[in-house]
Amino acid sequence: MDATIALPALLTALHFAADKHRDQRRKGAEASPYVNHLIEVAELLAREGGVTDLMTLQAAILHDTLEDTETTSAELEAHFGAVVRRVVEEVTDDQTLTKAERRRLQIVHARQLSDRAKLVKLADKIANLRSLLHAPPVDWSLQQKRAYVAWSERVGEGLRGCNRKLEQSFDAAVTKGRQSFGIAPP
Repeated sequence: MDATIALPALLTALHFAADKHRDQRRKGAEASPYVNHLIEVAELLAREGGVTDLMTLQAAILHDTLEDTETTSAELEAHFGAVVRRVVEEVTDDQTLTKAERRRLQIVHARQLSDRAKLVKLADKIANLRSLLHAPPVDWSLQQKRAYVAWSERVGEGLRGCNRKLEQSFDAAVTKGRQSFGIAPP
């Protein structure tokens, strides 16, 4: 990736995402700004996964815009192109469905995602698992935390084969979650 081209494009995606998510906070006790999560997902891809593909990194930064903001697919495509739009669409849950159905479909669809979408989804799962360990939602019971780890592990099974280093980070996060929340190994 040519850094002279990539840096402005990444910063444009970051600015766009920060503006779209400006009033959102994470569910943890710290209530950190939501944009921190988007930065973490892109950083995981680059630092731990060695991902340098600009469109994948942009999609990582933008991965929750369709799901959690008023952003449209057309708007994403106009600003970042069809490839980034498609990756973001692939990792976006249909909010008209129940939470249980959205979770079920993530498991089902994981294997069918493009390689770029698998990378973004895997980094998102790692970030969410780490957040669950270090700054869990304040109102979550132990049972909810256990269920989240188990569900994430099932989604992760379908994301295998996209990046060995990220898969190792994911496995470590799942193992730590299992240990922290008293879940027996499979």
